[in-house]
Formats: sequence, C-alpha cells, structure tokens
Amino acid sequence: MAPTSETLTAERILEATEEVLRRHGPAKATVVDVARALGVSHGSVYRHFRTKAALREAVTKRWLDRTSGELSGIVAGGSAPEARLRDWLAALFAAKRRKAGDDPELFATYMVLTDEAGTAVGEHITDLTTQLARIIEAGVETGSFTATDPEASARAVFQATGRFHDPCYAREWEQPGVEGEFEAVVELVVRGLRAP
Repeated sequence: MAPTSETLTAERILEATEEVLRRHGPAKATVVDVARALGVSHGSVYRHFRTKAALREAVTKRWLDRTSGELSGIVAGGSAPEARLRDWLAALFAAKRRKAGDDPELFATYMVLTDEAGTAVGEHITDLTTQLARIIEAGVETGSFTATDPEASARAVFQATGRFHDPCYAREWEQPGVEGEFEAVVELVVRGLRAP
C-alpha cells in the first residue's frame, strides 16, 4: 500500500467508494478495496465512517443529493411558478433517465444501496417534496395556483409523476412515446393546480 500525499477526506473516500462500487458491485465491494484504492489502511477509512453500512449510506446520500442540488436552482429561479414546476419535473425526469442510461451498472448498484439505506432515501424524498412545495407556495402567492395545503399538494404531485422518477420504472424511461406520456401527466397536474 503506497502512502498517499493527499489529505484523506470524507469526500475522497466517497469518490473512491463510488469507483470501487462501479468496479466490483455492491456484493463484492469492501472497505479494504476502498482503502486500497486510496493507498491507505482500512482503519483510516473507518476513522471517517465507523461502519461499512455508514459508508454505503453516505455514498448513497451523496448520489441522491446530486439530483436535489440540480433541482434547487429551478426552485429559486425567477420564472413564473407554473414554468418552474414544469421545468422542475422535466429536470427530475431527465436526471433520473441520465443516471439510469449513462452508467447502468452504477445505477443498478445504487438501486441495491438505496434498498438498504437507512434514512438517505426518505431524506431525499422529503427534500424533493419540500422543493415542490416551495414552487406550489409561490404559485399560490401569485394567484396562479390554488392549493389549501401546498405540502400535501407537493406530495400528490410527486406521487402522480412517480412513473417518471421512481427508479423501479427505469426500464420504461426509454420506451417510445414516454416523453408524450410525461407531458400529458405534467399538463394534467398543472391544470389541477391552476386557480379557477
């Protein structure tokens, strides 16, 4: 094991873990493999992440947070709430399709990890529905949406569009006509939120 001249950080460990997972898959990847990729002892990795489960949870959270980060800019944008809602839903669909299509092996690995992740997935869904609620609240404030409970409406929108972001539907995302189906669902959702 060659000594490393870079400071070992949690971020470096997570980057290396992602590469090890890509190479070995979740069943065979070990903390020793991560340490070897970094040129450190496995004890050094454990100083940052106390257990293998904690490391796997952290790498899953990092992966999910990338999507949340991409979408947060749309929430804060200056466009009309309806346009933001459409853009946000389209960006969520595009991000999930990109993850599934660009690196299918890593996507499959993360599906295994998200099944075992303690709180990361729940926190991710809460973050996404909170972002949606902020858009809906902005629409209520401008009079373009009517919603007595923006949080409940956000959860309903998230659930109604699940086919276009829930990873269990990933195989359908490349089917012919899926974009048209997505647009039809978004149009229905937006009409349902519009003020009379």
